[in-house]
Amino acid sequence: MSVQSSIKRKTAPDIRARKGKEPIVVLTSYHAHTAVVVDRHCDVILVGDSLGNVMHGFETTVPVTLDMMILQGSAVMRASSQALVVVDLPFGSYEASREQAFQSAVRIMKETQCGSVKLEGGARMGETIAFLVERGIPVMGHVGLTPQSINALGSFRAQGRDEGSWEPIERDARAVSDAGRSPW
Repeated sequence: MSVQSSIKRKTAPDIRARKGKEPIVVLTSYHAHTAVVVDRHCDVILVGDSLGNVMHGFETTVPVTLDMMILQGSAVMRASSQALVVVDLPFGSYEASREQAFQSAVRIMKETQCGSVKLEGGARMGETIAFLVERGIPVMGHVGLTPQSINALGSFRAQGRDEGSWEPIERDARAVSDAGRSPW
């Protein structure tokens, strides 16, 4: 016997099919209380590693752990029923190798039951994104202002303010898009 709900949760292929056709509403939630409120108003709920700043008082997102992301991602999943839930891969959980990224993403997806993961980095993460997508893990890329790089950058700085700085961001966005192309 199969149990089916009357409301189908959005999937990564659903969101991808809308690219260039209609706006996609993405809101952030770190816990069940907010997820219940925003779920009916958005297409995607992001459980971002900024929960380290907002909920735990960290100055940066660097101290956020995989366990923290799984705990909060699980709460958002339990409280939502319509939106695609995307959970951030935190700093240090994916940069060492494609295999490390795969293990971290699998753990997040299994333990939270989310529909996608998010990671920072453009061209430098292209190979990793392709590796994940080839193995059935939908990935949302994050380019431009990358808070996990705070220690290398020195501060949070707005990116792309003048035309001369657009090219590297556009190159990163293209690399993420190209790496994420998949059959879904």
